[in-house]
Amino acid sequence: MVRVEIISRFGCRLCEIAESVVKEVKKEIDFELVISYVDESESLNEKYSEEVPVTLINGERHDYFKVNKQRFKNSILAAINEPKS
Repeated sequence: MVRVEIISRFGCRLCEIAESVVKEVKKEIDFELVISYVDESESLNEKYSEEVPVTLINGERHDYFKVNKQRFKNSILAAINEPKS
């Protein structure tokens, strides 16, 4: 199953919007969704603090600051259809 992680921050309006877009796509396409917060992890804070929200698909950076719904959806479909090695 495709895994999507959103690196977020508490009280971040852009993060709330990104989470909303990702959750809209999740209603159409099944994938695992994890939301992690830079506020709760020193390592995430060091790596992503200036870029939140950051979306990762199967551990690979997809977007930061904003999520384009159609681009995200296309990337999820591509990840689902990616040949297994």
